[in-house]
Amino acid sequence: MKGWRNIGLAAFLGIAIWQIIVWATGLPHFILPSPMRVATAMWKSRAIIAEHSLVTLSEVLIGIAIGAFLGMATAIQLAISPSARAVVRPILVFSQAVPVFALAPILTLWLGYGLWSKVAMAVLIIYFPVTSAFFDGLMRTPQGFLDQARIMGASSVSTMLRIRIPAALPSLGSGLRLAAVYAPIGAVIGEWVGASQGLGYLMLLANGRAKIDLMFAALIVLAIMAVILHTIVDRLASKMDQDA
Repeated sequence: MKGWRNIGLAAFLGIAIWQIIVWATGLPHFILPSPMRVATAMWKSRAIIAEHSLVTLSEVLIGIAIGAFLGMATAIQLAISPSARAVVRPILVFSQAVPVFALAPILTLWLGYGLWSKVAMAVLIIYFPVTSAFFDGLMRTPQGFLDQARIMGASSVSTMLRIRIPAALPSLGSGLRLAAVYAPIGAVIGEWVGASQGLGYLMLLANGRAKIDLMFAALIVLAIMAVILHTIVDRLASKMDQDA
């Protein structure tokens, strides 16, 4: 409850600062609309915003599910196999050197303008943080636990499932927290490159028609979605930390 209260207070302060900037600068509404104008646009266009929000939310949730699964599987494989660490880790690092914006047109070309190109963008942008965080946790299992498992004759599979993975859950939680923030970015980037639905598409459409208040409304809905998603994942991750 306290967390939601802090979020509400931060939102109130942000809106107040926004309104003060509008008053102080006197910028026209087609450059910087006031919070009230944006709220009005959000209410009038609530149906279309809700429709596009569901599309973006679907892309984000599917991307997080696939990206988290692949990241966890890769981290476990890297922790088990020195050969995999020697081959796969440099590839992972190299993949982060390629700008995400550069990959978006390629994924759109390969996967089309529908759902899956945006899901792929979300997966790419969260895969490395989840893999890296979980792998670090797996490799930092207390040595005493590993020695005790070896003395008791535990197999490598049993050691991984019963000791190393539970001990690495806090690190996995950190990776998932980052994923919850990054996944909407990946989905929206994909929508900007090529889409007919989604909040990113709605923002471009509103901007092209000089409906800046609607563009701000879509942006705020996207931010709210990211905050709610991060809060839910943070609660789940905190529970994993307690269980570990």
